[in-house]
Amino acid sequence: MKKIIVPIDFSEHSEYALRTATKLAKKYNAEILALHMLEMSDLMLTASDGLQYEKASFFIKLSEQKFEQFLKKDYLKDVHITPIIKHFKVFSEVDDVAKKHHADLIIMGSHGASGMKEFFVGSNTERVVRNAEIPVLVVKNKGIDINFETVVFACDFSEDCIKPYINASKIFEKMNTKVYFVYVNLPNEHFQSSIEIENKVVNFFTKADGNLDKMKDVHYVSDYTVEDGVLNFSLKIGADMIAVPTHGKKGLAHFFQGSIGEDIANHANLPVMTFKI
Repeated sequence: MKKIIVPIDFSEHSEYALRTATKLAKKYNAEILALHMLEMSDLMLTASDGLQYEKASFFIKLSEQKFEQFLKKDYLKDVHITPIIKHFKVFSEVDDVAKKHHADLIIMGSHGASGMKEFFVGSNTERVVRNAEIPVLVVKNKGIDINFETVVFACDFSEDCIKPYINASKIFEKMNTKVYFVYVNLPNEHFQSSIEIENKVVNFFTKADGNLDKMKDVHYVSDYTVEDGVLNFSLKIGADMIAVPTHGKKGLAHFFQGSIGEDIANHANLPVMTFKI
């Protein structure tokens, strides 16, 4: 882990993310890319009118000063930190920055969301999760333990999940993490028998690892939703983090079908790391 991106909006939640990134950066000797995105309109930035241009320049300079002050934290001493300012608040730009700088991880602070506000508005964190090609770690408090000794990896063991599983395995092996795999069986049209589930898991590990060594770490749970099953299992075993593959659905596909990965990231109290399918 060499480069970590932390989007900064000056909120307490972005500071939670920055604190977490600092701990990881010190542990792995990594660089933090602190990213701030201005909410500047295209009209203001491209206006030929003198007054509009002066306003844009003023707000840019003011934001740069505020960003500089925000990064003057005692806990950032001895950490390699690079500030980056983008002039548009476009969440796909976070992924663009990640690709340009070959970043390994994005860390987002989130307060979560629920009800109609979540359904129609969503959250900045959801938008980043939806667009990011690299793993995203979502944190909701400043005091998390970054050792991550016990992690729950939740998936349906479809072949789509092989790539996220391999990417997650590389990260967790370096962290010396114990990973529990969980499959949630639902009492509806998605219900599967024990034999059907086990055949799917055997196929998954055979194609992903070429062996069945991790079959002993797979747990099958029954619940009314995948989200509830994952959260309840994580609580039961005392997990430090939840890892989930996510499709990053956009547009109408996301509106009607949603994303289990995003829902878990939004509602879990534990840190959640998402991996793009």
